[in-house]
Amino acid sequence: MPQLGARLLIWLVGCLLLLGAGWVCAEELQPIPALTAHVTDTTGTLSAEQRGQLEAKLAAFERGKGAQIALLIVPTVKPEAIEQYSLRVVEAWKLGRQGVDDGAMLIVAKQDRKLRIEVGYGLEGVLNDATAKRIVSETIAPRFKLGDFYGGVDAGLDAMIQVVGGEALPPNKASTSGARPSPGNNFDALLPIGFILIFVVGGVLRAIFGRFLGAGIIGALAGVIAWLLVSSLLIGGLAALIAFFTSLFGGLPGGSGYSSGGGPWGGSSGGFSGGGGGFGGGGASGDW
Repeated sequence: MPQLGARLLIWLVGCLLLLGAGWVCAEELQPIPALTAHVTDTTGTLSAEQRGQLEAKLAAFERGKGAQIALLIVPTVKPEAIEQYSLRVVEAWKLGRQGVDDGAMLIVAKQDRKLRIEVGYGLEGVLNDATAKRIVSETIAPRFKLGDFYGGVDAGLDAMIQVVGGEALPPNKASTSGARPSPGNNFDALLPIGFILIFVVGGVLRAIFGRFLGAGIIGALAGVIAWLLVSSLLIGGLAALIAFFTSLFGGLPGGSGYSSGGGPWGGSSGGFSGGGGGFGGGGASGDW
């Protein structure tokens, strides 16, 4: 129980940070780089040769499979969480084909030491959250810890291409032990679920039902999901209250921060653009 209490405190702090991010003015948000190539590095981490190799790989995969996978490296996403900034990017870039929604993005915030794989609706069945988490934690992060950024993104993109192409990742040794997931493991899923509910679903519900009623619906949903995951009415009630007030006073800000063309950066010149694909917050984040 003390460990579960600590996780509850961490989740509460995370929700409060998300709420604070929702109050930040749009002018203060990090700009979204223009989409001109599969590879966009605004930090100078990759050499021209490395960018070219990655670009050729991703372009060839798109020609063969149709799905669009992109790489974005930025210095920082602050004051937002990487999940919030990443969702803004893919909503602006619209990776993947319209109606198929087969887009995905690997984003690295170098100064923040954060990374995320964002997955379009159409790929959530194959590149699911658990698979994306494995790629982040087992393939990319270990290389980043050694300072091998090119090796990390190259291996990570290879793994994404493999999965989207229909091949499974090798079995996770830890998953073969047959151990039953603990309530604490389920609790870890609350923060990303809460983010999607509050900032994605919540925005739609508030637009339809109004801010107060929409926030009430989000609170109820969050409470039920927390109760089902953790089997605790207390945590379910706390989750409902947190989600209600965060949704009521927070939400994704509007304004110029959503524009995709205002930044001075980009990849190599060309005619690459998104195909109109949709995203709903699926994927996984990590750090190194």
